[in-house]
Amino acid sequence: MMIIDNTYIHDDIKEKFFVCQLDKCKGACCIEGDAGAPLEKEELAILEEIYPKIKSFLDPKGIKDIEKQGYYIQEEDGSYSTPTIKGRECAYAIYDNGVLQCGIEKAYLAGKTDFKKPISCHLYPIRITRQQTHEVLAYDKWEICKPACVNGKNLGVPLYQFLKDPLIRKYGKTWYKKLVDIIESNI
Repeated sequence: MMIIDNTYIHDDIKEKFFVCQLDKCKGACCIEGDAGAPLEKEELAILEEIYPKIKSFLDPKGIKDIEKQGYYIQEEDGSYSTPTIKGRECAYAIYDNGVLQCGIEKAYLAGKTDFKKPISCHLYPIRITRQQTHEVLAYDKWEICKPACVNGKNLGVPLYQFLKDPLIRKYGKTWYKKLVDIIESNI
C-alpha cells in the first residue's frame, strides 16, 4: 500500500492495466450495482444548481425519477448517491447507440456546465472509502470491466495513468506527481 498525505492507495492501482472499452461493456457500470453513483457532499448542491442546464440532455425516464426522488438520495448509512431508475441505471445516464453514458458529461461536453460528472464516476474503477483520518483508494475489480483490463494490458496503460485527469481533479497535480514518483521509484 502507498500513502500520500491522508490517502492510502492500494497497490492494485499501480499494478493493474485499464482502458475503458464501452463498445464491449456498454456502460454497465452505470446500471449494475446496488445503488446509484456515490456522491461527495459538495456535489449535492452542484447537481441541484446544474439540473436546469443538463435536463435537456437526460432521458425522460431519468427526468421523471429525478423529479420524483430528488437530485440525489441519502443512503441508509448516511452517504449520498444519484437516484436510479427502478433500482437499476443511474437516472443521469442516457443511452447513446446502445451504450449507457453520462447525461451530465454530455452537457459538460456541449459547454452547458463546468461540472463534468460526479467524481466517483470519473474515478471509476477506483472507489474511495472514507475513514476518520484518511481515505482509502482501491481498485473495484468487477467482471464487467474485464475487457477494459485486457485493453489496458494490450495498450500498456496502467490504471493510475488511465485515471490521471480524475485523480488530479480529486487530489491535485502535486498529489498525482507524488503518486507517479512513488510508483516509478518502485519499478
